[in-house]
Amino acid sequence: QVQLAESGGGLVQAGDSLRLSCAASVGTFNFNMGWFRQAPGKEREFVAAIGWNGGSNVYADSVKGRFTVSRDNAKNTGYLQMTSLKAEDTAVYYCARKLGAVTYNPGLVEQYDYWGQGTQVTVSS
Repeated sequence: QVQLAESGGGLVQAGDSLRLSCAASVGTFNFNMGWFRQAPGKEREFVAAIGWNGGSNVYADSVKGRFTVSRDNAKNTGYLQMTSLKAEDTAVYYCARKLGAVTYNPGLVEQYDYWGQGTQVTVSS
């Protein structure tokens, strides 16, 4: 059983930065993981994914160049550094464990099995 818990969300202004964390309560953190977000009335949207060793990072076009995904396996924690935030980044952000290779359909929700409860990010314009 893998439990994931996101934190770090909040209310910020456009142009600000925010770092989200995803803590995994599991013995080994050597799995691929991804970040998604879901705005009210919209489907869950892929944001980024990272390989178990910190490599093979993948980003959605909408966040490329602004968001950076990373991880610290010694702390069983993944991170999503968000900069130059926009109002359209407002959503609940989720981390999840990726099944299979990180580059194999990373944008499909079905490629992930364990999810956190989410953390709200609100960007005011």
